[in-house]
Amino acid sequence: MLIRRLLALAALALIACTAARADDYPNRPIKVVIAFPPGGPTDFVGRLLADKLKDFLGQPVIIENKAGANGAIGATEVARSAADGYTLFLTTSGAVTITPNLRTDTPYDTLRDFAPITRVVNVNEVLVVRPSLGVNSAKELVAMAKAKPATLAFASTGVGSPPHLSLELLQASAGVKFVHVPYRGAAPAITDLLGGQVTAMFADVPVLLPQIQAGKLKPLALAATQRNPVLPDVPTLIEDGYPDTVCDNWYGLLAPAKTPPAIVVRLNRAMKAALDDPDIKAKLLKVGAVPTATTPEEFGQFLRDEIARWGKVIRERGIKEQ
Repeated sequence: MLIRRLLALAALALIACTAARADDYPNRPIKVVIAFPPGGPTDFVGRLLADKLKDFLGQPVIIENKAGANGAIGATEVARSAADGYTLFLTTSGAVTITPNLRTDTPYDTLRDFAPITRVVNVNEVLVVRPSLGVNSAKELVAMAKAKPATLAFASTGVGSPPHLSLELLQASAGVKFVHVPYRGAAPAITDLLGGQVTAMFADVPVLLPQIQAGKLKPLALAATQRNPVLPDVPTLIEDGYPDTVCDNWYGLLAPAKTPPAIVVRLNRAMKAALDDPDIKAKLLKVGAVPTATTPEEFGQFLRDEIARWGKVIRERGIKEQ
């Protein structure tokens, strides 16, 4: 009986301590880990929001770039951090829904090791070619590929990346075969596309937008459910007659598992307020990133659905990590 009372008192003390920490949160700077180098689209979105979040949280929000292993290095650091709301993870889809399906040695489990806070933005994958190719639609590109089966080189930013998965979905839907050429990142892939070494590629809209706006690359279609505001004249692949070709490279905010629910709610409200700010929203839409704030529960279900979906695609298409 005495032991049970002591255990009950200890549990109550722990709950009281956690509640006190949540009530006092935040009382020092918050670190947001981004698993990509400085200067890229994820970094841009993270720094833009971090600057605004301090207005709603009353503390500085500091970005720390931890690039490598398709996001696994940054994800692992956050998963192993204290669950106190002071270390967060601004992630893309790859690190938490694709990589765990590709690698058997992923040192974290997305659903076990993280607390979802909110989805942040959707970043569509856009299909592009050189204007000199003389192709004006996805249908024309597919027809060209069917006339020369398994000969047209198609670039991606790496095996299992959203651009690669967009290609796999298009091939399955259109019944066509390209030659997949994986690169280590978007920059060398774009260079070879501009130089004519490859025929086409998918990539995030913010990555390709400067080349599209300069007229150096021609957008054919989006691997999305709806058109992107920054490219209103570019149809979706679904509109072009290719169903099941949706592959958004979304960004989301996570905390370590067991972060107190009150802190998760505080962070969710702050992020929603930041995304609702007219200036922030305009800057995001200008680069093709569409704000998509959710509740923690909605984001948690979305993660479960995405993990299951990409696991199925990876198995069915026989995609293996290289």
